Amino acid sequence: MQKNSIINEVGGACVPIRGADIDTDRIIPARYLRTVTFEHLGSHAFEDDRKDGLHPFDNPSFAEAKILIANANFGCGSSREHAPQALMRWGIKGFVAESFAEIFFGNCTTLGLPCVVATAEEVKQLQLFVEDNPAQYVEMNIVSRTVSYDEKVISVNIPDGVREQLITGTWDSLGQLIDAGDQVSATASSLPYTSNFSL
Repeated sequence: MQKNSIINEVGGACVPIRGADIDTDRIIPARYLRTVTFEHLGSHAFEDDRKDGLHPFDNPSFAEAKILIANANFGCGSSREHAPQALMRWGIKGFVAESFAEIFFGNCTTLGLPCVVATAEEVKQLQLFVEDNPAQYVEMNIVSRTVSYDEKVISVNIPDGVREQLITGTWDSLGQLIDAGDQVSATASSLPYTSNFSL
């Protein structure tokens, strides 16, 4: 298995995105669903919310953020994979929130973007801290299920199965297929309708 598929922690600066029920239409507007690849979606993340230039994604203080701090039911609405793709391509590598929409959570997991849940009060305090200290390093530790900042350590929740996928690298289904190329080729060559297949 590819070692770089293992995700034990995510660390870096954070960006606070306030408000409950932020849906995927706000994360990436529907007009970008027609794109052939996800490659340039990052620059369009929260595009319609950013028209006044006051959105955190327009604030240079948060330009290097790796962790997004959200409130309740983040990523609700339609089930587009474009939403986590856009955030990942903007630079986000992990999420802390009060709760996540189920499909958004699943789409993040398949991209290797950990989503952990904290209490409403803990999220509020972390958002306030990040707003006052945008360059502060924050660590999401998937193994210990903790988020650490400013000498504080808070416990967070992540389902056992998802945690196991991240820390063993099994979230990366494509990487597993590539690593098992010889086995895939052997199986394919034994089938009459794929006898000329090679990986």
